[in-house]
Amino acid sequence: MAGNSFGKLFTLTTYGESHGPALGGVIDGCPSGIELDLDAIQNDLNRRKPGQSTIVTQRKEPDTVKFHSGIFEGKTTGTTIGFVIENTNQKSHDYTHIKDSYRPSHADYVYDKKYGFRDYRGGGRSSARETACRVVAGGIAKQMLKGIEIRAYVSAVGTMKLDKPYTELDLTKTESNIVRCPDADMAASMESYIKEVRAKGDTVGGIVSCVIKNVPVGLGEPVFDKLHAELGKAMLSINAVKGFEYGSGFHGSTMYGSDHNDSFNSDGTTKTNYSGGIQGGISNGMDIYFNVAFKPVATLIQKYETIDKEGNAVEMQGKGRHDPCVVPRAVPIVEAMAALVLADYHLLNKLTKL
Repeated sequence: MAGNSFGKLFTLTTYGESHGPALGGVIDGCPSGIELDLDAIQNDLNRRKPGQSTIVTQRKEPDTVKFHSGIFEGKTTGTTIGFVIENTNQKSHDYTHIKDSYRPSHADYVYDKKYGFRDYRGGGRSSARETACRVVAGGIAKQMLKGIEIRAYVSAVGTMKLDKPYTELDLTKTESNIVRCPDADMAASMESYIKEVRAKGDTVGGIVSCVIKNVPVGLGEPVFDKLHAELGKAMLSINAVKGFEYGSGFHGSTMYGSDHNDSFNSDGTTKTNYSGGIQGGISNGMDIYFNVAFKPVATLIQKYETIDKEGNAVEMQGKGRHDPCVVPRAVPIVEAMAALVLADYHLLNKLTKL
């Protein structure tokens, strides 16, 4: 299986399955001398981990990260950083009923057809549990990117959507509720809705929005390695993501150029920011902002029809512990992937100026 690594200079390679003994990763290219706040990295993992509230999967995992190399006396050494996150609460018997059948809209079918074999326990390698490794690497990348602020939040659950732009929100309130929506009233409505969906054995999708502040001018490369292209790839690599838009996004296609153009101020900043902080694939110093759309979780705790390995129609009902809506736990994952992209381009920028 290829495709287990991300990045060009600041790279992450992950390993492990949802119901294996552990997940882990190897980070290469991290400069030496970065003083790490390991508690901050663990806090990001705690924001992503299962069992943290009543509206997420009730699998109980501490998701404690253990570093085995590349860190000495609290600082990076410049060598490979290896880490592991042990799985402690697997209930593989919850998945025996899908051993020979496929969940609709899940990776079950394509993994089996591609490899001729699949780990059906929790989805194996296709499980979103793999994203814990991304959060660890993103936590280190964040601390490498001094002064750059990355904040993600839930802006929509199903048809419930915040109408306010991020500039009118207090993003420091994102962690004040279990939905991770910075608007308290909307968060309460979203929480109630997710609980209703879960009670029906169903699932619902949503949107995570992200804002990156204090990005210097010049990150990103022309043509094929545009900054927004790499951000798009990073976000679309996250489990259950179906869409990515930055700046004015799809709405921008409805505007006149005379309205959409971001006029300059004398210092090079712009009066508006429909560009989303990126022009020509290169950061322009304004806020980078984007939306990431997540589909409903494929595993339903209700009866539905599907097929088995022989193509026979069968009836199935999901069992075990699953998220009715992934977006509350996806917030730190979106932040982590954004940090990995910026860390990579930060190092690349240093090389181009040598």
